[in-house]
Amino acid sequence: MTSPRLRAALADIPAYQAGKPPTGGRGPAYKLSSNENPFPPPQAVVAAAHDALNSVNRYPDMGVSELHAALANRLGVAPECLASGAGSVAILYQLLQAACAEGDEVVYAWRSFEAYPIAVGLTGARSVRVPVDDDGRHNLPAMAAAVNEATKVVLVCTPNNPTGPAVHRAELLTFLDSVPGSVVIAIDEAYHEFIDDPDAIDALDVARKRDNVVVLRTFSKAYGLAGLRIGYAVAPPPLAEGVRKCALPFGVSSVAQAAALAALGCEEELMKQVESIATERRRVQTALQSQGWRIPDAQGNFVWLPLGEAAGAFAEAAVGSGVSVRPFAGDGVRVSIGEAHANDLFLGVADRWLQQVS
Repeated sequence: MTSPRLRAALADIPAYQAGKPPTGGRGPAYKLSSNENPFPPPQAVVAAAHDALNSVNRYPDMGVSELHAALANRLGVAPECLASGAGSVAILYQLLQAACAEGDEVVYAWRSFEAYPIAVGLTGARSVRVPVDDDGRHNLPAMAAAVNEATKVVLVCTPNNPTGPAVHRAELLTFLDSVPGSVVIAIDEAYHEFIDDPDAIDALDVARKRDNVVVLRTFSKAYGLAGLRIGYAVAPPPLAEGVRKCALPFGVSSVAQAAALAALGCEEELMKQVESIATERRRVQTALQSQGWRIPDAQGNFVWLPLGEAAGAFAEAAVGSGVSVRPFAGDGVRVSIGEAHANDLFLGVADRWLQQVS
């Protein structure tokens, strides 16, 4: 008896591993494994989402027109430069579907966002992974050297998830000038709002002047809407149109659209939350360095411990103390910035770990 056969490419595509919920510990347990915003949404956002529930018997606005109009006004771009999806990762999938086919190549740093090899593999294209340097930063000259006639897209994650550093403006402009204009450069800025590095790039400034640059952003992190799944791309109109063509019909819910629109009206309150998270990140980073850790510059809402093969063991030790962290086998552990007490629990684990191995 024969069985259905799926695409052969699926055999080489890893499954996405979500951060595990917290377990164990003698007291409250905290989830520091998914880069979630620890603050609840503003009440105005909750109210807008609640009101939108009254019309969930109707399909959402497929064009996301009201939100796009607000974003266009805020960002200083035309509405036709925008595309939306169920988080910035969904837009990445749409972009790769629009740009790539069997035999094409996509260049990106590694380790970087775990979804990249999955999204590339599903198109039939081949991943070309360029190792980050010893400081967890993109090696942009090596990435430029990896571009060839088969390259259709280059992914640049800034700040880089999970290692943390942001790409600097001067190095990115040099990189862009060295890559053919026929190659799409997708700049993933999911954590843009948390950056305090003065040399970091604001990719929107670049996208307005280049025909091959797409900027990916999300409402999941700084805006605290991870559970509603909504993100957007800013791109030249032809690229934005291609992304929209690959979108799942009605893929952005009416509740998500209403909440995101309300969140734009609460930016002052939300950016205060972001600054609180960034301040706590700096405290955690300083404490780790005082303990003796050598860690990359942290510019997102997380820190990175380059533990190599010990990543899994460290994650197990953290669970025992009441916090879940995100291990990446063979590379390291990413730890989200959460409530101060949760961060203190993690710092205790980190301190004891160094004392045991020293």
